[in-house]
Amino acid sequence: MKVLKLGSRHKSAVCDTQVMVIRATPEPVDLRCGGVPMIEANAEAPAGMALDGTFAGGSLIGKRYIDGADKIELLCTKGGAGSLSIGDVAFEVKQAKALPSSD
Repeated sequence: MKVLKLGSRHKSAVCDTQVMVIRATPEPVDLRCGGVPMIEANAEAPAGMALDGTFAGGSLIGKRYIDGADKIELLCTKGGAGSLSIGDVAFEVKQAKALPSSD
């Protein structure tokens, strides 16, 4: 569990996924990718970690991901095979807001 800081970068220990924190809460969270805790962007991935098949939906570069309570937002800066989650709860892709019509 770690406290996420705005602008901090994290990477997956089991795939190529990398994210940047856009919005966060002051509480510690269990940020994961592929079912395994994410590490700091400049850290070495621990040996022996494997992608969990239930969290292998992938993450897409350029997409923003939000938690169910819409308190945490991540920007995927490099896509990979793992899905983003907080513990066992998967993030959702943030949908674009509809623009008003210009009639």
